[in-house]
Amino acid sequence: MANTARLFRHGADRTVNGVSSLTGAVSAAASIWIFCLMLLICSDIIGRTFFNAPVQGVAEIVANSIVAIVFLQAGHTVMSGRMTRTDILIGSIEENRPFAAAVMRVFFHLAGIFVFALIALGTWPKLVDAWVENEFFGAQGVFTAPVWPIKACLFGGSLLSCLAFATQVLKDIKEILNSRRVEPLTIRHTVSLPPRGLPILIAFALILVLGYGIFVADLGRIGIGAATIGFMLLLIFSGAHIAVVLILLSFLGIWLIRDNPTVAVRSLALAADGAINRYLFGVVPLFVLMGLIVDTADIGRDAYRVAAWMLQKVRGGLGMATVAANAVFASITGISIASAAVFSRVAVPQMVANGYNNRFALGVVAGSSVLGMLIPPSLLLIIYGVLAEQSVGALFLAAIVPGVLLAFVFGAGIYLMARYRPKMVMQSDRPAVIEGETWGTAVVKLLPITALVIIVLGGIYTGFFTPTEAGAAGAAASIAVALAKRSLTWPRFWRVLVDTGLVSVSILLLIIAASMYSRMLTLSTIPQEITLLFSDAGLGLMGFMLIYLLIVVVMGMILDSTSIMLILLPLSLPIVTELGGDLIWFGIVTVIAVEIGLLTPPFGLTVYVVKATISDRNTTLGDIFAGTFPFVIMMTLVTLLLTFIPALSLVFE
Repeated sequence: MANTARLFRHGADRTVNGVSSLTGAVSAAASIWIFCLMLLICSDIIGRTFFNAPVQGVAEIVANSIVAIVFLQAGHTVMSGRMTRTDILIGSIEENRPFAAAVMRVFFHLAGIFVFALIALGTWPKLVDAWVENEFFGAQGVFTAPVWPIKACLFGGSLLSCLAFATQVLKDIKEILNSRRVEPLTIRHTVSLPPRGLPILIAFALILVLGYGIFVADLGRIGIGAATIGFMLLLIFSGAHIAVVLILLSFLGIWLIRDNPTVAVRSLALAADGAINRYLFGVVPLFVLMGLIVDTADIGRDAYRVAAWMLQKVRGGLGMATVAANAVFASITGISIASAAVFSRVAVPQMVANGYNNRFALGVVAGSSVLGMLIPPSLLLIIYGVLAEQSVGALFLAAIVPGVLLAFVFGAGIYLMARYRPKMVMQSDRPAVIEGETWGTAVVKLLPITALVIIVLGGIYTGFFTPTEAGAAGAAASIAVALAKRSLTWPRFWRVLVDTGLVSVSILLLIIAASMYSRMLTLSTIPQEITLLFSDAGLGLMGFMLIYLLIVVVMGMILDSTSIMLILLPLSLPIVTELGGDLIWFGIVTVIAVEIGLLTPPFGLTVYVVKATISDRNTTLGDIFAGTFPFVIMMTLVTLLLTFIPALSLVFE
């Protein structure tokens, strides 16, 4: 028996290593593909601007490439542990009950195998038809390309993802075999007490049995929809991959509602192939690429140094400089988590060295990082625009005043704390000293930042660039800046490309999952019924908004921003429309409310990012949460102000 277990472990290790190498190679090719798309879009911009000769078929190539890239990289995303999930429950179980956690992960990974096998099953007929019928995309006489290679990438990537999940099952089984559980206590050597983790497994098994009972029961459309929502929240909270949960439950829901598994498979294949097959979705990997390059080029550090030098003599000046630098960094990258990571390394040591309270320094970094998801170009606003079918450009314009307002409130709040509650901000009264800066060095550091802002935001606001083109131009410009600063080596650039793929795929897979989830909810008629419920209740738009904001903040404590929007928007958008709300205004309020949740205990994601980034291991999560509390209050006030005065978000409409 021991020899069999040893052979299994050895075979499992070799299999995992082999699959990891395979998925890594395929993912590397897809990462290079993203870079090539950037070059293609930039070539189109240059061709049409200077030579009146645009590159033909760019939009079609990008739209179809995004589908292929996502599924080619999905397997490596699984192998790298980067597919989005929450580890609230399973993280605690892994620490205290590793055997039970491993068994739970087996079920989660088997679900992943099942989901991607379904995608492959639904995609295979489309691949065959594309090959036999010689289907193409583009326009005859202008640009055409065969469809079958894209379908082949989707089909092959799905099978590779099945293989990746299967290796995770092998790893889980190996962990089960290796787990050293405490020997159970015995009574007279005959009756054993339950091993550690058994109650958790029993509860998990009961949940699965309950799910099967719902599956075979005749609940009706609304009952089926409600059951899928309940199980979705339960499984996500348990630690299952969010995209897998959404797809699996959507598939089962459509099967039950239409009483036809074939229709459910076709719906899944349609979502996998068509949900992100649009030129606009190219903006996701391109903005992620730009953000990672900007981080590599230390542009955030330069922005902070200049702002700190200019504000060092003001009460709370370094805290205000952090807000200002975060605002500038946000206007280039649009990712709050990136801001939190960058300024945890840059601003916190500088503030502490100049006599600032460590708790305040951490709080201002975490709090002001939310500007990254509000000040354009915001990746979250782009995702909202896609889900709500609203203009991304209009959302960017609408976010200007709220973004500036939030930054101003943060700055004013820091000044007031420094003036009237100095012990909250400073450990000593000595003034901050930032040496080594002059107006000349400040201008040199601000030039590349200004250039990137003009290229990205100026291009979008003037209509010269679409958001996708702005992402490509911004990424190319950031690479040029990084090369000029000699901060971009080949190893760093390759790491950036790989990370770009992994981050982008985790987001785009969620969008695919949300597309099918939204379709299932529509079939269940739950959005329509909830809309009628709020209409009949007479709460009005503002009454609904207060309830909605509370739900968003609570979910923000346990989920990431994208997942919250993908789960709630299919339910809430019809209600807002029915109650007469403006969807542009609703998007701005939603983004700020989501970010509030990322700063609140017990599981504020931004706070965990800051904790993981700082070098001081004596700082606790409680210290950071306490430091962010004033900023949570300020964000709440701004959110309520924007909620009750929609005109602030519609100044440029």
